[in-house]
Amino acid sequence: MSIKTLAKAPLIAAAMTVALSAAAMHEASAAEMEKCYGVAKAGHNDCQTANSSCAGTSKMDHQKDAFIAVPKGTCAKIAGGTLKPM
Repeated sequence: MSIKTLAKAPLIAAAMTVALSAAAMHEASAAEMEKCYGVAKAGHNDCQTANSSCAGTSKMDHQKDAFIAVPKGTCAKIAGGTLKPM
């Protein structure tokens, strides 16, 4: 093995560790989220609604069936936010 190869090994290991840690954090954080209805701005909803086919297609601000994902416990603190579609 050359010195250049040995010098690169810790950098590659560190990059892989960061990538794997980020993936694990994303999984954990997704489980700690809740749907908050009635607070999304037009075009910024996270998923389909009764009148829209996919994310980012809500037609108006605070659309009652459009949601955004927020950390658990946050929706109750947002004015107009509810955990159930209206």
